[in-house]
Amino acid sequence: MDSSTTIARELIDALRTRNQTISFCESLTAGLVAATLATVPGASDVLRGGLVVYATDLKHSLAGVPEEVLSTHGAVSPVTAREMARGTRRVCQSDWAVAVTGVAGPDTQDGHPVGEVWVGLSGPRWTASSPAAQLVDSAAGRYALLPSATEPVRVLAGGREEIRQAAVQAALSGALAGVREQN
Repeated sequence: MDSSTTIARELIDALRTRNQTISFCESLTAGLVAATLATVPGASDVLRGGLVVYATDLKHSLAGVPEEVLSTHGAVSPVTAREMARGTRRVCQSDWAVAVTGVAGPDTQDGHPVGEVWVGLSGPRWTASSPAAQLVDSAAGRYALLPSATEPVRVLAGGREEIRQAAVQAALSGALAGVREQN
């Protein structure tokens, strides 16, 4: 069993214990986070559903991200990740929603480096976002200079598939930490 499946099992148990549900909004992972959770027996007790919003316009039309957020911050940003999670929680009528947006490569996107990935999490009391590289083992990251940043930040390392798999792990880890934190 890989680490993402182990985290998914722990997340299902944590949600089930709290009688809560979860949904997902995925861009670069294109449904892999929800699919990973669904491989674990008992996922149907907590998984409401998900949105695949690979195209930027779908972040608005399906997940409800305000057009102003997308035009000001772009598809890859902490603000967009938060709004994706907030909108998905509302649309799927779940207690929790996790959103993933970023650049898997092989090329940069709108000035964002390969490996820049944001995880949004919306729960019963708050909505937040984190860089995916902060939610996984440090070996899965590298440093890169983000647009208009003065110092390098951690982004996910590796090729396209490694970045997508690390994003899945980051999304599940972030969700598990949030659920456990909010008693």
